[in-house]
Amino acid sequence: MTDKIKLIVGLGNPGEEYAQTRHNAGAWFLAAVADYFNCSLKPEKKFHGLAGKISIAGEDVWLLFPATYMNLSGQAVAALANFYKISPSEILVAHDELDLPVGVARFKKDGGHGGQNGLKDIISKLGGQKDFYRLRIGIGHPGDKSLVTGHVLGRPSVSDKQKIEAVIDEAMREVENTVRGDWAKAMTRLHTFKA
Repeated sequence: MTDKIKLIVGLGNPGEEYAQTRHNAGAWFLAAVADYFNCSLKPEKKFHGLAGKISIAGEDVWLLFPATYMNLSGQAVAALANFYKISPSEILVAHDELDLPVGVARFKKDGGHGGQNGLKDIISKLGGQKDFYRLRIGIGHPGDKSLVTGHVLGRPSVSDKQKIEAVIDEAMREVENTVRGDWAKAMTRLHTFKA
């Protein structure tokens, strides 16, 4: 895989009451990247979210936090991608992942939405195209289907939050490789890390 990333999206729900919930792990990653590159995300009405532009390895990269609710994330992603003619394979979407343990994250290209409503809407709004990249940030599974909503919309324990932050920090260090299209390097490093 040699695709270069031109748009990084962090999924989450807007508003203070959701800011610290597990479902906003993707937004935490985006905030870490913005912070690292001294970029302040500003409201962009036409992109239905907060956006900013950074330069990595000589390439312009857009950062986007959809200000819609999670299940409408595709609206923002499609608006910015269409405006700047960014193809799905040049997009990296960071999101929380129930199927990975806390302290683990994985890059992945293509695939279904796995019940993640943000991904579901992005695939739909990109006309069914699924070949964008994902950064899956593990939040662990509560063990029973009936507990998933409360788990996802709940706050992690202090130790879990530290592990999630550690793996986000590790993933952030691989952003430059993803922008260069050096996915083998990015994956090797991130996939061997466990907080």
